[in-house]
Amino acid sequence: MTEHIQYSPEKDALVLLDQRYLPTREEWYVCKNVKDICEALVVMVVRGAPAIGVTAAYGCYLAAREVSRAGVADWKPALTAKLEQIASARPTAVNLRWAVRLMQAEWAKHPEFSLDELCVFWLAKAKVVHAEDIETCKAIGASGADLLSDGDTVMTHCNAGALATAGYGTALAPIRAAVEQGKKISVIANETRPFLQGARLTAYELYRDGIPVKVACDNACALLMQRGLVQKVIVGADRIAANGDAANKIGTFGVALLAHEFGIPFYVAAPVSTIDPETADGSLIPIEDRTPREVTHVGNTQITPDGVGVFNYAFDVTPNRLIHGIITERGVLTTPYTEAIAKLFK
Repeated sequence: MTEHIQYSPEKDALVLLDQRYLPTREEWYVCKNVKDICEALVVMVVRGAPAIGVTAAYGCYLAAREVSRAGVADWKPALTAKLEQIASARPTAVNLRWAVRLMQAEWAKHPEFSLDELCVFWLAKAKVVHAEDIETCKAIGASGADLLSDGDTVMTHCNAGALATAGYGTALAPIRAAVEQGKKISVIANETRPFLQGARLTAYELYRDGIPVKVACDNACALLMQRGLVQKVIVGADRIAANGDAANKIGTFGVALLAHEFGIPFYVAAPVSTIDPETADGSLIPIEDRTPREVTHVGNTQITPDGVGVFNYAFDVTPNRLIHGIITERGVLTTPYTEAIAKLFK
């Protein structure tokens, strides 16, 4: 599944499968400028750290094209301001700022470029980032497939599949690779309140790909593990600190605690670009606080009384002591994570 993020030459726009409406409707969201890109990120037309990074890379091109069409004489400060808008659209997923920094670093190599030359250059680079993300995910699958045994049922939390990346997935990559090896693997997709990424998105893509999947309400995790129905847990990540602490969708920390209680290996799967060596530990990862409406309503149906406050933190941080391994495109990192990550970036 790779068609959910597309650059359209005809529209000269980034076209995204709008994940807010899955699985019941497939609608497309067209991004023609920085405002569209930021809106798509904030309201979660597109979500998942690697997919956010790919979107941001195309967003840099759209920013340059927008400044070019505006005919701004002093275009470099104007463009830099638009890039910061993109980089600041969401706080937790490090791939967002990573992608913008990558595009800026490529620009710095060519200070002689005119704005029109930069547009051409950045579009080509965004396409490379897009293609490389798919290959990275397949490499994550190759790294993690041997961790799964024939007959395993894997629990996952949130959606870290093809829809969260340019294709193939992170947490779902070892599952897909193990299935391709001929292993019989099934998945329990936690529903993942309040945005229901597991129920809506993970179940959608696995069912579509013929991989057996069942949806479980979030508070069934303990019972399912207690009854021996879960052999492994694999989740994605939006940011991994230098010591291996990992931020992922809210509720992941609780799943990790339960896996530890029942002796079930708990893995985090993510590209190296999701590791943030500038963040020493998980306490320093910013946690996004989203709109209360995602909790107070399911669709257009209100489920809480008027005037009652809610918590809607989008992520929590799983401490490294609960993580059995971090599956990357460059192999599986194991404890001590500080040393393993430092070696990776040396």
